[in-house]
Amino acid sequence: MENERSVESGFADLGLRTELLKALSGLGYEEPTPIQREAIPHLVAGKDLLGQAATGTGKTAAFALPILQLLDAHEDRPSPVALVLVPTRELAMQVSEAVYKYGHDLRARCVPIYGGQPIGRQIDALRRGCHVVVATPGRALDHIRKNTLELDGIAMVVLDEADEMLDMGFAEDLEAILDATPKERQTVLFSATMPPRIDAIARRHQRNPVRVTIERSATQSGTSPLVKQTAYLIPRHHKAAALGRILDIEAPEAAIVFCRTRGEVDQLTETLNGRGYRAEALHGGMDQEQRDRVMGRVRAGTADLLIATDVAARGLDIDHLTHVVNYDVPSAPESYVHRIGRVGRAGRAGVAITLAEPREQRQLQNIERLTKQKIPFEKVPSVDALRARQMELTTETLREALATDGLDHFETVLSELASEFSVEQIALAAIKLAHNAEQSTMDEVEIPDLSQPREQRDRRDPRDRRDGGDRYDRSDRNDRSSRFGRDERPDRGGRFERGGRGRGGPVMAKLYVGLGRKAGIRPQDLVGAIANESGISGRDIGDIKVSDQFSIVEVPGDDVENILRSMKHASIRGKKANIRRYRDER
Repeated sequence: MENERSVESGFADLGLRTELLKALSGLGYEEPTPIQREAIPHLVAGKDLLGQAATGTGKTAAFALPILQLLDAHEDRPSPVALVLVPTRELAMQVSEAVYKYGHDLRARCVPIYGGQPIGRQIDALRRGCHVVVATPGRALDHIRKNTLELDGIAMVVLDEADEMLDMGFAEDLEAILDATPKERQTVLFSATMPPRIDAIARRHQRNPVRVTIERSATQSGTSPLVKQTAYLIPRHHKAAALGRILDIEAPEAAIVFCRTRGEVDQLTETLNGRGYRAEALHGGMDQEQRDRVMGRVRAGTADLLIATDVAARGLDIDHLTHVVNYDVPSAPESYVHRIGRVGRAGRAGVAITLAEPREQRQLQNIERLTKQKIPFEKVPSVDALRARQMELTTETLREALATDGLDHFETVLSELASEFSVEQIALAAIKLAHNAEQSTMDEVEIPDLSQPREQRDRRDPRDRRDGGDRYDRSDRNDRSSRFGRDERPDRGGRFERGGRGRGGPVMAKLYVGLGRKAGIRPQDLVGAIANESGISGRDIGDIKVSDQFSIVEVPGDDVENILRSMKHASIRGKKANIRRYRDER
């Protein structure tokens, strides 16, 4: 009864119907979050809305509850009243589950539609009738063109994670979908960041939108921010060792480590498991059953680390998350904001760590300009610092053992050994066994400290040059991305229809796609399909050349096999494509 009164005093003030208040009470909701409190009354009143709020602030309920407010629960074969567009299939499933939970007493029907699932099954579900459709843009457009998605009754269109959809190359798809929906609809945009492109969509498709901005909790004067941000400047071939050492020192309760590619995820997971961590991989090559098993272990605390790609981790919420690690600097500053927004929630402190190669310093500066915060460089912990920390952990482990009962059981062992050795010798041997059982005994090497100016590194420790520091300094000076910003690359004569984002990054490979302009294929179609199916970020896809009959796409070389495997049964704009490695015959 107390919880029901709390819900009634909180959510009832927002104008929600009784069935929704009952569902919220049953789910244990007590008070609306700031974005819910600000957005729901405007949406219930039928106004367009442009909302900015970080991941994990309750955006899904902020638009799902007003959608459910529109439903007629007595229709036998309902037509969709709302269309929710999201960047990934994972987020589509999460939003669909939320709509079902909140709308249970209204008998709400919600159909998620996304790539990678047979379109025939989705057509059958749509024909049976539903109130809400949650879709990725590419698959929504496929259904619109096939006339299998009814739009006449759409009263509300929601763009969730709008900035992410634009970054994945869905801009033209979103325009086409919005143009196909009724002009009198209610249009809602939610985004973690507000780049100019979001404002452009708002101006074209919204009518006098209410703007709602939920700032991150303001830091009180003289106190540290909730999320402590640090960066380490590390040569690439030392990154895995550096990460292991940093994690040993930090000892996170639970952490997400973000990587660019699936191959990197799998390799790093294996490396960290070999170091003694309980690490789990998560990427777009896994089916839903595998994903559920991984997330179950993470949430149950039987896994310490989640190693994931951006796309695969969208929409995930881990309550006890304490650390976020960027194994590579995100290409887009907005991605950095999304990532670190996963820690420091609900007043809890969190740590955001970024491992940067020398050539990625410009990207860090772009992030600092966006966030208006300085990200300080720290020195990678030395071998001595690591060993000292391991000794501290061993001491803590032994203190806990000494505070527990059951030590009497081992008195016979002590008595037998005491006849041959001193108590001090026995204790030291026991400590050694405990230490070796708990801590890594692998041979550690010093990692070059690139956070200092080069002349200081050369003067301080010439071994750094032999260990790769000088080689990486040269790559920093010669790297194209350090001389040209993302939009400042020299003109390549228009040979490709999209800039080579892979330049200066990982080695790129080319894919042949047997669809071209005559099939209606555009560069953004290829980016969206590959990113959504394979789990790599759209920003990691390089040059794209679209010819009349075929297309050539640059992708990270170490992820080619995963992309080919994931795209084997996928379609692009509703058409099956022959995709294989492309060998340049020049």
